[in-house]
Amino acid sequence: MLLPALREQVLHANQEIARRGLAVHTFGNASGIDRAGADGSGKEPLVAIKPSGVSYATLTAADLVLTRLDGTIIEGTLNPSSDLDTHLLLYREFPQIGGVVHTHSEFATSWAQACQPIPCLGTTHADYFHGPVPITESLTAEEVHEAYVLNTGAVIARLFRDQNLDPIAVPGVLVAGHAPFAWGKTPAAAVENADLLEYIARLAYRTLTLGAPADGLAQYVAEHHYQRKHGPKATYGQKAV
Repeated sequence: MLLPALREQVLHANQEIARRGLAVHTFGNASGIDRAGADGSGKEPLVAIKPSGVSYATLTAADLVLTRLDGTIIEGTLNPSSDLDTHLLLYREFPQIGGVVHTHSEFATSWAQACQPIPCLGTTHADYFHGPVPITESLTAEEVHEAYVLNTGAVIARLFRDQNLDPIAVPGVLVAGHAPFAWGKTPAAAVENADLLEYIARLAYRTLTLGAPADGLAQYVAEHHYQRKHGPKATYGQKAV
C-alpha cells in the first residue's frame, strides 16, 4: 500500500469531520498531498482522498483513493470523492497547502447559501483569518455544464488571484450557493481551519443577530491580533526549543 503515513493523516482528518460535527451523513471530504510522491522524487505528487459516499464510521486507510494531480487513479478500488477535481485544482494553484477539507457545516454553509462573505467582527476571527472570509462568484451556467467540480476550484482560485489573497493567511472560502472549503499545510491543519471557519461563522451570525454593526472590528485591532499570532514578531504560543 503506497504512502501509509499520508493515508493515516487523511483518514484522521476525515474522521475529525464527523467527530466535530462538520458534516452529516456522508457529506464532506478531506484529502492530503505528498508533493514528493511515492518515490520521493517530487516528479509525481500524489493525493489521498476519501472515497465517494463511504461512511466516516467505517472508513479505513485502505479505502482511501490515491491519484495523480491530473486525476489518474494510482491506487484504490473505490470511486474517489465527487469533489476530487476541486481538491486537485486547489493543490495545483496553491503550492503552499498540504491538505484540503470540504464540509457542509451548518453556519458556514448558511453564509455560503446567502452568498455573503463573513465580516471580521471580533478578535476571534482576526486571530485566524486575515480579513473577511471571502465568498466566490456564482458559477455561470456554462461553467456548471462544462465541468462543475473543476470550475468550483477555478472560481476559488480566480477569487484569490483577483483579490491578491494569500491562501495561508486566508485558509478557507465560501463557495456561493454551496458550502465552505478550507485548507492548511497538512490534512490536520485543514480540518482545524474548517472547524475554526464554522465557529467564526456561528459567532458572526449571532453577533449580527444581536444588532452589531456590520462594518466590523476596527482594522488596527484586527491587524494587531492577526500579526501577534502569525506575523514575524508573533508573541502567541511557545518558542521552539
